Amino acid sequence: MKRTHHCGEINLSYVNQVIVLNGWVNKWRDHGGLIFVDLRDRYGIVQLVFNPEYDRETYQKSKTLRSEYVIAVKGAVCQRPAESVNLHVPGGDIEILVSDLVVLNQAKTTPFEIIDLLDVNEELRLKYRYLDLRRKSLQEKLIIRSSIYQHIREFLHQENFVEIETPVLMKSTPEGARDFLVPSRNYPGKFYALPQSPQTYKQLLMISGFDRYFQIVKCFRDEDLRKDRQPEFTQIDMELSFVDEDDVIDVASRLIHHIFKDVKNIEVQLPIQRMTYQEAFECYGSDKPDLRFGLKIEKLNHIFPDSEFAVFKDTVTAGGQIAGIVLSEGAQLSRKQIDTIIDKAKDFGARGLAYLKYQDNDFSGGIAKFLNTTEKKELRSRLHLTDNDLVLIVADHYARTFEVLGQLRLYLADVLNLVDRQCFQFVWIVDFPLLEFSEDEQRYVARHHPFTSPKAEHMQWLKDQPERALARAYDLVLNGSEIAGGSIRIHQSEWQEEMFKALKIEKQEAEQKFGFLLRALQYGAPPHGGIAFGLDRLVMILTGSESIRDVIAFPKTASALSLMDDSPSEVSQDQLDALGIQIV
Repeated sequence: MKRTHHCGEINLSYVNQVIVLNGWVNKWRDHGGLIFVDLRDRYGIVQLVFNPEYDRETYQKSKTLRSEYVIAVKGAVCQRPAESVNLHVPGGDIEILVSDLVVLNQAKTTPFEIIDLLDVNEELRLKYRYLDLRRKSLQEKLIIRSSIYQHIREFLHQENFVEIETPVLMKSTPEGARDFLVPSRNYPGKFYALPQSPQTYKQLLMISGFDRYFQIVKCFRDEDLRKDRQPEFTQIDMELSFVDEDDVIDVASRLIHHIFKDVKNIEVQLPIQRMTYQEAFECYGSDKPDLRFGLKIEKLNHIFPDSEFAVFKDTVTAGGQIAGIVLSEGAQLSRKQIDTIIDKAKDFGARGLAYLKYQDNDFSGGIAKFLNTTEKKELRSRLHLTDNDLVLIVADHYARTFEVLGQLRLYLADVLNLVDRQCFQFVWIVDFPLLEFSEDEQRYVARHHPFTSPKAEHMQWLKDQPERALARAYDLVLNGSEIAGGSIRIHQSEWQEEMFKALKIEKQEAEQKFGFLLRALQYGAPPHGGIAFGLDRLVMILTGSESIRDVIAFPKTASALSLMDDSPSEVSQDQLDALGIQIV
């Protein structure tokens, strides 16, 4: 029996029509005289009724049904009796009186029940992912993901972008994370790499004159995983010619506005606010600040140049940083609760956490006894203190002070429930440092990638003061997660050579890794720049998921295993011999 309708579309307007449905047995109930079955397909659920007085043969066959059997049924649509109407579900006012039943396939008892509120070990869910995906909640997330794909393409085509596929087998050009390598059978001892991003190819497309390119593309990085990372992930990749930062930020912002409006009916206010990297780090302790709540960090060095508290005085003398956050009503926390916060700060890397309670216009507790009148007055003014505030202060070297307070800020917001989970707060982070010093490699490395352009006025610093140079880079942050990042690229050969010198990449190494791009830059490369959105992370946030694994059809575990198909797996000796590979 070929289906004529989907389960989710049947309503009172179909009453007395005879229809054919196909799907899975969601639930089976014998009410002594009548058998009820909830039939499920991806469009919804509808109730079937098997009545021996209506069709005894079909009724007898229905007794063999069990959960997850695949069946086809033919029957008449009926209005439910008033006492059995379920107004809480679509189609809860109708049922199908079945006249014919075909069991298309039987099913073993599933290792877990196919329900949305599923309290099952994730490893078991991933092992039987094809069953897990029968759950409505996961299907809805993948359907939203599909809708996002369509809206992206619709918007970018209207903006004159050309969708172009780039190679999946490419040259290994490490950009920070490890490459996944693919051995070549035709060229023993040589390897392709799976792309960490289409970076070099999209620059070549700009040199080719395509002007505006995009691609929804798989990328691969062999790195340690966490809840919002996978070894293979999807990017919305874009590149534009004859543009500056404002142009890229504008089109990316409007794309986000389009997606949120059309998919979730959420109005993203444009223009999206911007914040420099330095402001983000010093005010929120992160280059991806969560702006859905307060707890802004305040710098306090100027208040304590001659503090009686030795830690503060020594920090200022050593050129370190004193900074703090204010927890409203925090003075009412018990000493045990404050000790827990102090221990958490130490977990984040702090050597200690100073605190002060502000109550009845005075300070108490913690380091209050070390404060003089001037320090108290300036602290009140700087932090805009009100009654029952709790002040938490870290004093350490510059980076650690803000990093600890940034992590403490997120911890407090979580445990004290300060975050509005229905809020979507965007911010563009700009003016990143171009380079950062790697202690492991004892050299400067590119913060983004070696093709990111420095600000023109900062080129002079690449030779002698590379740490001062700022990049023409930009990240889009949503609710504390980076969802997109990009930059204006270097398009002049001379600038690219200076960048490689600053990174201590010798000419021979540069030629070996990036020779094809360097040659292309010599043939009239236009000014260009681009951006890439992390699609998995964007869908995760839009669907309120806890992990990107919930918005990827067949994800890996946190240790990069595919439990369903048992990969990675061993291969035969014949395969290894053909590739000239020996396992040691």
